[in-house]
Amino acid sequence: MAADTTTGAGTGTGTGTGAGAATGRTAGGHLAAHDALAASDPGGAALALLGLLRTDWRALLAELRAARPVLVTPAFTLVTRMADVREVLSLERVFTVADYARRLDPALGGPCVLTQDATPLKWRERGLMQVALAPEDVPRVRAVAGRAADEALDRAAPAGRVDVVQEVFRPAALRVCAEHLGFAGPDPATMSRWSREVIGHATANPLDDPAVRDRALAAGGAMMEHLHALVGARGGGPPADSVAGRLLGTRPPGGAAIGDDRRAVIVASLLLGFLENAAGSLVNLVGRLLARPGLHAEAAAAATDPRAFEPYVWEALRFDPFLKVIARRSRGDHVLAAGTPRATLVPDGTLVLAVAASAMFDADALPAPEEFRLDRPRHSYLHFGLGHHDCVGGDVGAATVAETARRLLLRPGLRTLPGEDVARDRGVFPDRWILGLGRPGDADGAEEH
Repeated sequence: MAADTTTGAGTGTGTGTGAGAATGRTAGGHLAAHDALAASDPGGAALALLGLLRTDWRALLAELRAARPVLVTPAFTLVTRMADVREVLSLERVFTVADYARRLDPALGGPCVLTQDATPLKWRERGLMQVALAPEDVPRVRAVAGRAADEALDRAAPAGRVDVVQEVFRPAALRVCAEHLGFAGPDPATMSRWSREVIGHATANPLDDPAVRDRALAAGGAMMEHLHALVGARGGGPPADSVAGRLLGTRPPGGAAIGDDRRAVIVASLLLGFLENAAGSLVNLVGRLLARPGLHAEAAAAATDPRAFEPYVWEALRFDPFLKVIARRSRGDHVLAAGTPRATLVPDGTLVLAVAASAMFDADALPAPEEFRLDRPRHSYLHFGLGHHDCVGGDVGAATVAETARRLLLRPGLRTLPGEDVARDRGVFPDRWILGLGRPGDADGAEEH
């Protein structure tokens, strides 16, 4: 689940020559400034760190990995090395997802796999989701996402420009929701609003603004009412070969009962874990590819072959991941990184921020992390989380993101436009990004009308 996003600096070239290293260097000073402020205002220093995770995360995290890989504040503990992030994400009985429960469960009318740790409900329903989300469906998902992207880009081509967020990325993800997941909603705009309000409160409302909470509860209530009707319709419900249809048709062994109410929550969980992450990841990775002309040209040439293009997707996303921080709450005292010089006691009840964005630049885990390299194994990446709460729909998400990006990169004349930056809701969720298509002269002409 997305916790913090930015369009932070840091890219490279497709040649693996380390041309991205300059933007990854830090001039220093963030840690010293934090320590100075923490001496008089510990709470303010912690808030300043959260601000830096949005505005200058590459520099901050490079300092922390080198000098203080586990940073303790009164509000939270930041974990920045790959081994330690993996430890946090792998021990679900120690580092729990309890904080999500108080935000998501009321909106869904009950607990869901996203808010459960080692409970019978979590294991049973996650297992049911894994049965319904067949890896063999990847070609179908690619076809659905690719068709939606091409249709949108064909419509936009005459104007010479396209809002890739609202016209391409979100529609492609919503088409996958409708045709593959089997949850179409009343209309795309309503589906988007439900997803944004609920997941926005869960992951981007750190001060618990009551207005944000109330909108999430209203959106969640409307979404669940629609889903209960969809699930209860049976004959008029989702297609049998969709994920939702499979969920309805699957009966767990051993007499375990999963009623329609629980199946509706499972379908809602799929939407909430998918839509915003897919759109946000697409914005960030395309931004990285377009930031360097040489890299853009390489990726566009590779886009004729889906297999050749995929390494560009995950490596570009490493330089600006949508999922930068993964939050956990400790249960019981635990010594993190035990046996190392950075061993740190994490007391019971601590909010732990496992910084996946930092872990993917840890030189102890990845060779030459500042270089843009296409030969990195998939375990180098944390785009879909890790451990018992990794993304159960990772195959669907990966296929949607990679194929949508590929269809976009195949378009001639794709480019950023002066003054057209990414507009984000709450500084996190992308809402608008205008890119040029076709020959520059065509776009210039379109702007005059």
